[in-house]
Amino acid sequence: MSAEDLRNRPIGIFDSGVGGLTVASEVMRLLPGEHIVYFGDVGRSPYGGRSKETIIAFTRQDINFLLEHNVKYIIAACNSASAAALETVMKEYDIDMLGVIEPGARAAVGYTRNNRVGIIGTKATIASDAYAEAIQRRNSQVKVFSLACPLFVPLVEEGYIEKEATSMIARDYLKTLIDVDIDTLVLGCTHYPLLKAVIGKVMSEAVCLVDSAEETAREVAAVLSLKNMLRPSGDNATRKFYVSDVPDWFSQVAHQFMGRNISSITRVDITRY
Repeated sequence: MSAEDLRNRPIGIFDSGVGGLTVASEVMRLLPGEHIVYFGDVGRSPYGGRSKETIIAFTRQDINFLLEHNVKYIIAACNSASAAALETVMKEYDIDMLGVIEPGARAAVGYTRNNRVGIIGTKATIASDAYAEAIQRRNSQVKVFSLACPLFVPLVEEGYIEKEATSMIARDYLKTLIDVDIDTLVLGCTHYPLLKAVIGKVMSEAVCLVDSAEETAREVAAVLSLKNMLRPSGDNATRKFYVSDVPDWFSQVAHQFMGRNISSITRVDITRY
């Protein structure tokens, strides 16, 4: 395979549902010339309540599906898969992969000035301690304050982003992080970037918000550039979207996450992989 053939291959992105579309959207913004293949396992979402063994098995299937599309790079745009499975499965495949936790943790360590970092995420992500461990591997002096915010995901998916109820819930959740004087807050769920304005207003401008989707896209761009794997810019980039169930519902929610319509969504039987 020539270098040109490799550069023209798509980037593969998978998530347990729709949250990973924030990552896909950032990748498209930063790398508009890249072909994208996205798989959302909405039929088995969320992964967070599953055992580690099940998450690893699902992750393998997601990767196998993307490899069938000859992708050149894989992004695990799922916090649960990134925390529970990626370290294991990366050793099994001859392709570069990146999760959402390491880029977010790396950015948080770079941004903090008082070494007090907050992490918000789903119950499963917070229970895994994956972000805290990744941060403290880079700087053991950083004190991490982790907080589960389980209502944020359904609020986003129901379109309650600008509702007063969402602001009230955000204030109630985040007051504990305000009290401990963090200067950096990691949005440790791919749904949360849609609540960035609400969260930022509650936390104040003094707190730097780390968008894991944005940081992941930046790292992908840097890695592909370093390895000379970027596709030459062009206006004919293709974006293909696949789901394991309910494509009609996916299309409606996807518009919220990406700010654009997705015209073609294909349902696949992921269990075949």
